[in-house]
Amino acid sequence: MGIGVFLLAFGLTAVIGGGWVALNIRGSAVALERMAETNTQMRMRARGDLGPAPRRMSSALYRLLGTVITLAGCMLTLVSLVEVTG
Repeated sequence: MGIGVFLLAFGLTAVIGGGWVALNIRGSAVALERMAETNTQMRMRARGDLGPAPRRMSSALYRLLGTVITLAGCMLTLVSLVEVTG
């Protein structure tokens, strides 16, 4: 039962966090995109590069990754329920 509770906790956390980004609730995917762009600009400025920052990940890619994390969390949750009940 101990591992079932552990998997359930991580599964639910992944479902909630991944779903939050996948559904772009309160602009979370856009905020992640802006945060990554700001971090890239700060690293470039620290190196002395004053050019434009390259865009690596868009909000659509963050939403896709959120969907994958949500599905993995659903699988962990289902495995934990089988573990606890079985």
